[in-house]
Amino acid sequence: MENIVLIRGAGDLASAVIHKLHMCGFKVLALEVEKPLAIRRQVAFSEAVYEGEKEIEGVYCKLCKNISQIKEVLEENKVALYIDPKGEIIKEIKPKVVVDCILAKKNLGTNKDMADLTVGLGPGFSAGEDVDIVIETMRGHNLGRVIRNGRAKENTGIPGEINGVSKERVVYSCSNGIIRNLCNIGEVVRKNQVIAYIEDENGKKHEVLASIDGLLRGLIRDGSYVRNNLKILDIDPRLGESNNAYTISDKGRNIAGGVLEAILSNNIVPKF
Repeated sequence: MENIVLIRGAGDLASAVIHKLHMCGFKVLALEVEKPLAIRRQVAFSEAVYEGEKEIEGVYCKLCKNISQIKEVLEENKVALYIDPKGEIIKEIKPKVVVDCILAKKNLGTNKDMADLTVGLGPGFSAGEDVDIVIETMRGHNLGRVIRNGRAKENTGIPGEINGVSKERVVYSCSNGIIRNLCNIGEVVRKNQVIAYIEDENGKKHEVLASIDGLLRGLIRDGSYVRNNLKILDIDPRLGESNNAYTISDKGRNIAGGVLEAILSNNIVPKF
């Protein structure tokens, strides 16, 4: 169990970090909540919570129920996933590195006492105070930059631009309720097409419409309970790039590179 890197969160950007670190030889343990709500599920190791195991670009992640299973999975050269939203296992595991990839836009409890090196992704962290290092997550010139003093840029609430399209490519829920999907990730959809509906507590069905023409890159898991104004789907306007739904994004790889730099520059290296 030496030299473990513990990742809080296993959504798509967290999974990009997990994938990078695993491929570079680190033993990675990821922590998740009981019912993850990832959008880009094809590239989110959090899906292992529901399926038991998840593969992304040749890397396998397996759900574990205890420390014994975590050890077994790591010995199998797989990523271990454990349900622990509060990070209670951290004291027992004593990881070398803790990376907060929850992307909650605020710190949900990560602190420098958790490991030799602590890293926080995006807004909500202050390098040198609650964590050692912050990684910039805002698209643009500084994406993936390692910040050793200060904070990342504040959240604007506006999705990053892809092919000239920004906020239009993301759709939010219009009601509290259970989502029922009519389309699948990877499908080409057209503007105003019904992608899903949300059934509220009164049985009323609210249609979820495609905002633009494009590739359905992300869609929250069918049957999930969603809150009003929760991000539930992501449409990529690049119709000719169907593989985008199934591969790690450029943003994810940039951020993962920043995390790797932060770890290696602190003389923490994998033990082969």
